[in-house]
Amino acid sequence: MPTSTPVPAAPAEIRKVIAASAVGTMIEWYDFYIFGSLATIISPLFYPSGNDTLALIAYLSTFAVGFVVRPFGALFFGRIGDLVGRKYAFLVTLLLMGASTVAIGVLPTYASIGVAAPIALLVIRVLQGLALGGEYGGAAVYVAEHVPDRQRGYYTSFIQITATLGLFVSLAVILAVQNSMSTEAFHAWGWRLPFLISLVLVGVSFYIRMRMKESPIFQHVKSTGMTSASPLREAFTQWPNLKRVLISLFGATAGQGVIWYTGQFYALFYLQTILKVHATSANYIVAAALLLGMPLFVVFGALSDRIGRKRIMMAGCLLAALSYLPIYHAMQQAAGSNVVTAISQRNPVTGAIALTPQTLVDGELRPAAEVLPYEGIGALVTSPTAWKLTLLIFLQLIFVTMVYGPIAAYLVEAFPAKIRYTALSLPYHIGNGVFGGLLPLIGLSIIAQTGSIYAGLYYPIAIAAVTFVVGSLLLRETHAERIWNNIEGK
Repeated sequence: MPTSTPVPAAPAEIRKVIAASAVGTMIEWYDFYIFGSLATIISPLFYPSGNDTLALIAYLSTFAVGFVVRPFGALFFGRIGDLVGRKYAFLVTLLLMGASTVAIGVLPTYASIGVAAPIALLVIRVLQGLALGGEYGGAAVYVAEHVPDRQRGYYTSFIQITATLGLFVSLAVILAVQNSMSTEAFHAWGWRLPFLISLVLVGVSFYIRMRMKESPIFQHVKSTGMTSASPLREAFTQWPNLKRVLISLFGATAGQGVIWYTGQFYALFYLQTILKVHATSANYIVAAALLLGMPLFVVFGALSDRIGRKRIMMAGCLLAALSYLPIYHAMQQAAGSNVVTAISQRNPVTGAIALTPQTLVDGELRPAAEVLPYEGIGALVTSPTAWKLTLLIFLQLIFVTMVYGPIAAYLVEAFPAKIRYTALSLPYHIGNGVFGGLLPLIGLSIIAQTGSIYAGLYYPIAIAAVTFVVGSLLLRETHAERIWNNIEGK
């Protein structure tokens, strides 16, 4: 058996590895997030008619289920990745995600099959969550185990772009399909096309990934007999490893998760649902901000190779916690929205809370009217209001890129090679899937309960602040870690 220490891949090989990993991961994020990007359009189709807010909250709950099950996918596929190989684990997750997404595209609505529609939607969403739970860890580890130690933050930042790129592509595809047909046609059947397009994307990505080799570090670990016989037990029952998991969760990924979802998904829901910005206009605004912000993932990833991961991530958490309330006040003013509260009403049959943004007119509260109506891309490009909102969301994306750009490199460096896939996947997906993924549902529910349109921000502010404190005190700086010289990573 070969026992020589592995070496990083050549630059040309690294580019192929990043391309194969990034394209596949972007497609999985696209599949996962297109479900949320179409929330306001699809939600009335899969639930009983008569209460659009109830339907939206039910849909967001189904959306949130996909996040909740991500840690289980991380455990299942992480174990496979540490026992069998990084490559084969995320080949399976790619196929599972693609099949689930296409299934949504052909799923009958509530009008056709009744209660079976939301149940089937829930099951599909669970499968999507399990797939994504295994995908990210595999892609991050696969890239990190090919690249040089001193450039790990830079190279893994391209994987970090894929989550935001997947959201951007989902919005771009939705807008392209919307602009190719009438509003009536899109609401009737056109919304299915973005889901069906996934079939082609997944097929291309699967072909590319099949041609890639296993990571050199995993090949070395396996050939020398250093793989863990029980990665789950070793990762979560041995105190040194469990301690790393807990510190990584509460000192890094929990805050990173809420910041990522606040700056992108919550901002989109807030524009559409609370400020009553036209849904198409809101999609364009968020897409433009995402496009401006994506290069910063690489900037902060590369910077973390020089000054450290911890310093940048903690700065991002602190800035977010201090800035969210002023930014969202400014968004309300920039939109010209005169929403002053959100009235909640409890459904006497279901007990669910319906949310209606209210404006003050002649001393009386009335339902808020739509603002920034969509009158074509040309009108939107020349709208000062649209650019103000874009810049305010871009400001939130700076915080996103500060915490998310370096985190893959940190997580890879924090855990030993033989349990790396399993150990890093769990804190990442609890932080992002649970703390972050539940944010839109928690935020809108708090607003509905309190009536304050800013109350939904208290949750991400609190989590970001806790992460800043825990991370500042306990998080280990890892950018000097040399995983090529220390395969076991003890």
